[in-house]
Amino acid sequence: MNTTSTIEKMQKLRLVGMKRAYESSFETRNQDTFTNDEFIVWLIESEDNQRNNSRTERLLKNARFHYQASIEEINYASERGLDRNSLTRLSDCSFIDRHENIIITGCTGTGKSYLATALGLQSCIKGYKVLYYNLGKLFHKLMIAKADGTYIKELAKIESHDLLILDDFGIQAIDQEKQMILMDLIEDRNQRKSTIFSSQIPVKNWYDLIQEKTIADAILDRIIHSAIRFELKGESMRKKMKK
Repeated sequence: MNTTSTIEKMQKLRLVGMKRAYESSFETRNQDTFTNDEFIVWLIESEDNQRNNSRTERLLKNARFHYQASIEEINYASERGLDRNSLTRLSDCSFIDRHENIIITGCTGTGKSYLATALGLQSCIKGYKVLYYNLGKLFHKLMIAKADGTYIKELAKIESHDLLILDDFGIQAIDQEKQMILMDLIEDRNQRKSTIFSSQIPVKNWYDLIQEKTIADAILDRIIHSAIRFELKGESMRKKMKK
């Protein structure tokens, strides 16, 4: 058997995980403990793991998260009002398949962005396409796109993602131009894709954020209807970390 030729063919076929496992087998001699069938299964599993890891890395890079967050590291202290069972059920990311929205509200520093990011990262691990944006920056990006004629193209890019995370919802006034952009974003995703909204503003006050009340009714009906809600409470997590 020509080992070098086999390795070259694996490289040519881009079987990176299989090639790496095959090469390591000569150092560890673990192929001696496998039957032929077991050795083939091990090589295939190595390739499958490599491809899954590479896909997750691409999805995480594309998501543009501002920082790392993990479902496993979420703080469930009683004063936060965060239900572990509810979040555990969400960690399988089936809410994306059901096209459900999630709304996370709470005062500054209570961990809204962390929770949204943790759910987003978990979704990437499960193989979903995720995009994270500060809403103010997204408004700015799309207003520029309107000016240079790429608006529809940018909306299509956003729509292609299974999960959109909009952080700091309502921190800026939603004037006439922005409310139409928000309407376009929400309408494209309504009952087709999932969106996570993070906001310091209680949901009951969202209506007042949008200038035109007819548009406000249309937007909020699509956002809030059957959305899963988390209202984070307690002392600022940033202050606790400093202490």
